[in-house]
Amino acid sequence: MMTKKEEKPSINKDEQVGFHKGSLATLAKEREEMLRILQIVEQLMGMHVKALKDLGIDLAEQAKSAAKKSSKPIEDMIR
Repeated sequence: MMTKKEEKPSINKDEQVGFHKGSLATLAKEREEMLRILQIVEQLMGMHVKALKDLGIDLAEQAKSAAKKSSKPIEDMIR
C-alpha cells in the first residue's frame, strides 16, 4: 500500500518556488499588455465619440432617451 508521500511526484521546493515565480512574472507581463491594449481601445473610442459629437450626434443624450424608453437589460436589447 502506498502512502500519500509516495504518490506525490518528487519536485523539490526550489523548483516549485521557481515555477510559481516564473508564472507570476509571465502573468504580470500579460496584464501590462492587456492594460496597454485597453488604453488604445479607450483612446480610439474617445476619438469616435468626439467625431460624432463634431457631427452633431450626442451619444449621451441618445443613451438617456433610450434608457427612458426601455427598461430591458442591455443584453436583451442587443439580441
